[in-house]
Amino acid sequence: MHDKPVLLVIAHGSRDPRHAASVHALVRRVRSLRPGLRVETGFLDFNVPSVHGVLESLAAEGVRDVVALPLLLTRAFHAKADIPAVLRDAPARLRIRQAEVLGPSPLLLAALDRRLYEAGLTPAGKSSTGVVLASAGSSDPEAIAVIADIAREWWHTGWCAVRPAFASASLPRTEDAVRELRALGCERVAVAPYVLAPGFLPDRIARGAAGADVLAQVLGPAPEVARLLLERLDEAAPRLSLSRIA
Repeated sequence: MHDKPVLLVIAHGSRDPRHAASVHALVRRVRSLRPGLRVETGFLDFNVPSVHGVLESLAAEGVRDVVALPLLLTRAFHAKADIPAVLRDAPARLRIRQAEVLGPSPLLLAALDRRLYEAGLTPAGKSSTGVVLASAGSSDPEAIAVIADIAREWWHTGWCAVRPAFASASLPRTEDAVRELRALGCERVAVAPYVLAPGFLPDRIARGAAGADVLAQVLGPAPEVARLLLERLDEAAPRLSLSRIA
């Protein structure tokens, strides 16, 4: 019998090998922040192990408690439908808590700042820099509204302007937002991908950033993202003693 809960990070998966590599790098950072915590990774599609396969293996080992954490930035279709469906098919002996998606969070804004500074911007240049908050996009109106709210919140931290953009399903596209910021008169224009791992849509964002001065890297294993995973874990399992999750 295993009495310590397991954190199961649920990633989307991709045919692009950079996606899984980035997810695994993030999980390694989470483990380093909380060495006593067991963290497993499962993918919804394209990559192995599958979420179902990980849950079957954990049950066979005698694990009882699992916190399932969607590696998603918004509550769109995967968080509302796909992941709950997979968890409903888990072995009955498992007690599973589904944690909230990662966004929105001040830690994600800090991670976005980090990536822009790594790309060459400085805090001193914030007020003269317009930023495109470039997300993957969604057909879910709630998810789109959240991205717009995040852009407004981020603008209030001191940027010249922040405009949301989407790589799919919604408008405007990254290149359109870049042109809008140029027209506003911002001295510099930067594109900040609001995505967790490389892949097809982040590549589309990068192509759309051709007219910008700065393109940041994806969030990936940023320290703030790793801390946010642990924050969501602790929110999902407040009744589990620290000795069991630390």
